[in-house]
Amino acid sequence: MIDGAQTHTTIGLEQLDVVAGRPDDNRSLATVRTGAAFAAGADIVVLPELAISGYVVDPDLARSVAEPLDGPSLAALGEVAAEHGGLVVYGFCESDGDTLYNSVVAVGADGPVLHYRKLHLFDRELDAYTPGDLGLPLARTEYGVIGVCICYDLRFVEVMRSLSLRGADLVIAPAAWVGGFDRSVPAQGATRHVDSVLAQANLDQVAVVAVSQVAGASHGGPATLGGSVACDAYGELIVGPLSRTQPDSAVARIDIARVRAAQRRSETIRPREDRRTDVYSVSYRGDAW
Repeated sequence: MIDGAQTHTTIGLEQLDVVAGRPDDNRSLATVRTGAAFAAGADIVVLPELAISGYVVDPDLARSVAEPLDGPSLAALGEVAAEHGGLVVYGFCESDGDTLYNSVVAVGADGPVLHYRKLHLFDRELDAYTPGDLGLPLARTEYGVIGVCICYDLRFVEVMRSLSLRGADLVIAPAAWVGGFDRSVPAQGATRHVDSVLAQANLDQVAVVAVSQVAGASHGGPATLGGSVACDAYGELIVGPLSRTQPDSAVARIDIARVRAAQRRSETIRPREDRRTDVYSVSYRGDAW
């Protein structure tokens, strides 16, 4: 144990092919795959962005499939988490009164431990969702200090830097990776999304697990790219990229002690201590680092 956390944390990456507008079917799939990941030894199971609703960007469809935080998905996945004594991290279309959010929840045996609403909405998401209003929360858990973000958030370096400087050991990023940001998307292997994850993990000394939807174009949705990954705090791949065309699963073992040790690369290479906070800083809700 280190500061109340397990030395090693095992993460199940569940890259799903879900159908937009079919939350009941997607929820059933998510529940089955989550149970299988726990059975394979996972402490935390990570599902994609909007895993329950599918990647919905039409505002009318989004409203028809939205659910509150304490809706059926929290009940179903919370039950699986409680049964196995772990955490489930999943994306869903959240309704809060008349407002819709692209949200992620981490749920354990005693209910939600993290609730996040996507800060940076991508492309047509702006038609359906309101930008998040819950900041960038962290949770101190038995698996280490966990932060979350969603997909496009990873393209804003302040997000990962803020989470890491505030103490995150592990950043979990459910995603529905698509083209549009980068000039081109390779047909196979790692996408530029992965390049960004690996670089930031190394520069910010934090482990990252990013799990994408896949194969959406096969049933009329966007061409979600798959390629999910987990990496350590040196930006070295632990697992992935997963399949670019099919549903896929993997288990990644994160050494939390080594994540924290990565903040000092040698006696004279100390990325956290070497920051010039007399010249620049990162601020978050009034505090600065």
